[in-house]
Amino acid sequence: MNTAQALAELGIGLSDLTEEQRRRFDVDGFFIVPDVFDPAAVAEMRSEFERLRGIEGEYGGHEVHIEPGAPRLSNLFNKSAAFDRCLTCKPTLAAAHLLLGEIRVYSLNARNPLKGEGQQILHSDVPRVHPTDWRVVNSMIMLDDMTPDNGPTRVVPGSHKWVPLNVPEVNMGEVTHVEVTPEDRKIIPKDSFATHPREVKVTGKAGSVAVINGGIWHGGTRNESGASRRVLHLAIGRRDIPQQFNEREHLTQALHDRAGPAERFLLDIEGATPTVDDPLAIPDDARVWKAAEAVVVDRY
Repeated sequence: MNTAQALAELGIGLSDLTEEQRRRFDVDGFFIVPDVFDPAAVAEMRSEFERLRGIEGEYGGHEVHIEPGAPRLSNLFNKSAAFDRCLTCKPTLAAAHLLLGEIRVYSLNARNPLKGEGQQILHSDVPRVHPTDWRVVNSMIMLDDMTPDNGPTRVVPGSHKWVPLNVPEVNMGEVTHVEVTPEDRKIIPKDSFATHPREVKVTGKAGSVAVINGGIWHGGTRNESGASRRVLHLAIGRRDIPQQFNEREHLTQALHDRAGPAERFLLDIEGATPTVDDPLAIPDDARVWKAAEAVVVDRY
């Protein structure tokens, strides 16, 4: 099986993207699609978010990293069948296939910044070693309305074509550092927490999906209102790069048994043997979000 065959089996194709969405994805590095998930689906996923959050507490997201002030969850396909529908998210998967070619799930995480919390540094999700080294398409599946004041994600349009910024260490793969030229240095913000003059806030109704090129400069903002802003981050990676979350190593019998051929291909669990009995086991410690090193180089 290949990506086109797997997506076709799930009813997804490149024709699911409009010309305007393709243009915005290329030029701006992101686009937003309303009403991708209906209210019943959103309600079920919200309920599971809260159930899992109640179990994992401050260690939620420990499989990738935790983030004080913004409760997270990871390994969601193994923890609840409610999230299986994310593997039919047409905007994300079609855009990933368009940009990356052969793909697989990179990770499925969740995040909900608390009141007064959630401000992140501007960052790119992945490095890039040459201009067309696209690695990841990420997306925000909105389980609540994302408003200007409940901690929406900010993005800098067009920045996916700039130098990668503050890439999380966990996502560096084989890249040891991000090279920054003197020209790059001129556009890198002195304070990555501060508002960027070109940034825009991504907003939308619950059930909407925002799709972003993983190289775009983006970050969470402070939740001023205290209203819930639960979001699923469905990230799809190029098939030849490591997953952020290795699905094969965490496979449960339940996910193995309910996944069809297309889902197994996209999760990259074909032929894998389930080895995990309890995906909700809590560890003794957890990694905290940290950006990788940037090294200044002179290419001129």
